[in-house]
Parts: sequence; structure tokens; C-alpha cells
Amino acid sequence: MADFDLVVIGSGPAGEWGAVQAALAGKRVAVVEREPVLGGTAANTGTLPSKTLRETALHLSGFRARGLYSVETTLRHEATVSDFLFRERRVKDIERERIARNLQRHKVEIIQGTGALVDANTVVVRRQDAPERRLTGATILVATGSSPYRPPLYPFEDPRIHDSDEVLELERLPRSLVVVGAGVIGCEYACMFAAMGIPVTLVEARAELLPFLDDEFSALLGQRMEALGIQLRFGQVVEQVDVPQQDEDTPIRLRLSSGAALETDQVLVASGRTANTAGLGLEALGVTLGPRGQVEVGPTYQTALPHIYAVGDVIGFPALASTSMDQARIAVEHAFDLGGVRTMAPVLPYGIYTIPEVSMAGETEEALRKLNVPYVAGRAAFATNPRGQILGDTHGLLKLLFHRESLKLLGVHVMGPQASELVHVGLTALLTGSTARLFVETCFNYPTLSEAYKAATFDALDQLSGCP
Repeated sequence: MADFDLVVIGSGPAGEWGAVQAALAGKRVAVVEREPVLGGTAANTGTLPSKTLRETALHLSGFRARGLYSVETTLRHEATVSDFLFRERRVKDIERERIARNLQRHKVEIIQGTGALVDANTVVVRRQDAPERRLTGATILVATGSSPYRPPLYPFEDPRIHDSDEVLELERLPRSLVVVGAGVIGCEYACMFAAMGIPVTLVEARAELLPFLDDEFSALLGQRMEALGIQLRFGQVVEQVDVPQQDEDTPIRLRLSSGAALETDQVLVASGRTANTAGLGLEALGVTLGPRGQVEVGPTYQTALPHIYAVGDVIGFPALASTSMDQARIAVEHAFDLGGVRTMAPVLPYGIYTIPEVSMAGETEEALRKLNVPYVAGRAAFATNPRGQILGDTHGLLKLLFHRESLKLLGVHVMGPQASELVHVGLTALLTGSTARLFVETCFNYPTLSEAYKAATFDALDQLSGCP
């Protein structure tokens, strides 16, 4: 008989909620965590810390007050690293405590140490200050997450060259910053530091910003980032990095593929992530791994060994905390035949915590055109929304895409304050197959940004009726 019904390796969102799901079903569960703290990337180096830093940057810089009531601030010039990281560290501590309480309340055994599979059902846990421990599990859930990919071109041993985890341990705020890679992480950090008044250059090999976004919103985000002071260098890659040794006053020099040279105080490399599968022993058991170590799984998150499941960042895209938790639910319900819907929701929301915030769910205009789907786009600018006026937001926008004939909602795109919250109104409508009538007949609080749903719907209906 196995020691546990389920052994989970990793305590991030996927590991935590997979463990709790099994414990609620009366299963004996253990969670193995190699770090001295719980929570994985989401709690410690990624999701929550980076979003907290964003709010801190907006607060310390007085960004939200600029232009509103003619208020200006110089606090950003006086901000220190302690100011910048104080709230981030507090949020991390609270989340770690919450995770520990949640697991303990559900009688999940927490085992600190580095776990590895020595056979199909045995996890050996090693730590320097304790004897080796061997756990047997009828089912194994791999939820070890991912780490920033470190291109060999960059000397990360230098304290002025950072990956997206290290940037949370700044010794001092940069005098200037080059961000290499304009994916979601690169764009978010570029905006944070730019809001603090730090000169930022963003270098991206592709010709556009976040190509999965609707083209209109990708272009609008680029415009707002440039207005924030970020220099965008598209279609270029870094080919050479010269870092002066033991001289922090001499700038780092980057040579680009275009021949241009950039000088900067610090560099943040955001070149994607690598799955944390090294040393787990998966390949020896016949589990297939991808080019950056991602575990290959089936629709219920089973690996090549049916009783070993993998969820979260360790399997790659979409690598979101929200989807990771649901993947763990599906895996556990399948493993123990608990019933429930064993597929992900057909429409997922995406939130990008840039400045301004951007969020979307459903189809883009480009995808609908490619599929030859007849549609109409209704827009509502926050500049003409009463709550938007109160907030002083003149660039926010909501766009709704409806089927031109049935008026079924096909996509929702939001830019501006609380975009990642506002998108859920449209997400719910997408999941229920609702039409424009839903927003016409819904009574929204006034004044609210949510009322933009009604305004965007009427804009679409006006277009269909030929109203100028």
C-alpha cells in the first residue's frame, strides 16, 4: 500500500489546488516543495510580486495623479529600493502564510526538500539538513513550474544583468534600463520602471508588440508605452554585450543586429521560460519532454505513464496561474474518478498588467477575418464614459465583436484601468453564448466603467442600422 494516494511535487497554484482537491475527496496527500517557502513562482517571483510592484510604481511615481487636477509629483525621484519592494515583500509573506494554512487545514502533509522520481511510484526527497525520505504515491502530480530562460550571451553573474526573477532583488533602482524581449513579462516590467521616471528601452526581435492581441490594441498599447517614455526597438536582437568589470558608473553597452549601440545602467532579459524538470527523473521513466523541458501531456494532463500527471507552467502554454489551478482540478478529478467537467473552459481570459492594463477574451478582428466570419465591432472610449472622466482616463477603450447576423458576442477587448476585471463581464457573456441583447437589457451601476458595455453595444447596433 502506498504512503499516499497523491504525491504533489511543487506548491505553486497548480500544486496547492491539486492537493486540496484530492484532500477534499478524502485522499491522503503530500506536497513536496524544494524552496524554503511555499507558493512557487506565482507567490514569490512572478504573478503576485510583479503586480504588486506595478501598483507600487504607480503610487510612488504619482502616475495616476499626473494631469488630474493639474497635480504633479517628484516623489519618484526620491524613491528607494526599500520603498519599491516593501509592499511586494509584505504581499509575498501574506500569500505564503495563506497557502500553508490552506494545506494544513485540509490535512495535507508538507515536506520541504528536493523531490525526484526514482521509480514510477516513489519520490525521494533530499535536503541538506535532514535524512533522505522516500515517499510512495499511487498517483504523482508534477507541478514544478518554470524558471526564466537565460541566453548564454548575457553574463548573469554581473549584478546589473537580471532575469525576471532576479529583478525582484534589486540592490538599487536603475538609472536607465534596457529590457530584452517584449513578451508579456518584458512589457510589464518596462512599464513599471518607466512609470518611476527611469529611461527604458525595449528591444524585440518581432515587428510588433504582443501579436496575440487584437491588432488595434497592440498598436494602442505601443502608443501608450511610447507616451510613457519607453523607446521601442522592433525587429532587432542583441548580438553583443559588454559589461565593464567592477565599475558600476560605466554603462553596459549592447550592440544590436541593426548595428546600433545602446548604453544602459542595467539590463533585464525576458526571453521566455524553461520548465523545471531537470533532475526530476521523468525521462528515465519514459515521460516525454519538449525543447525547454516542458512535460508532454494528454487532454486530462496524463503523461506517458497514466498515473503520473503534470500541470501548470511545467507543461508550457498558457502558463497562467488561473489555468494552472484548473488544470490541477481536471487532473485530480480524472485520477480519482471524482466526476465534474474534465475539460478547460472553452474561452479563457488573458490579462496583461502593463500601463495601461490590457485584457481580452474570445476572438480578435484578425481571426474573424481569416475565418470569413461576418462581424461588427462596437467601441466605447473611456474618455466619454462618466467614470472614465472622473478617473481622468482619456485613453481607455472597450471593444466588443458581435456576429453581424446573429449578434452573438464573439470577442471582448479592454484597455485601461481595471481591464483585467472588466473583461469578466464579457467573458461570462461569451461562455453563455449571449447576444447584444444581454448588454442592452442589463442595468449597470452609474457611473461605472462597466457601463461601457452598453455604450459599445449601441455603437455596434448603430453601425448595423446605418446611424451616423
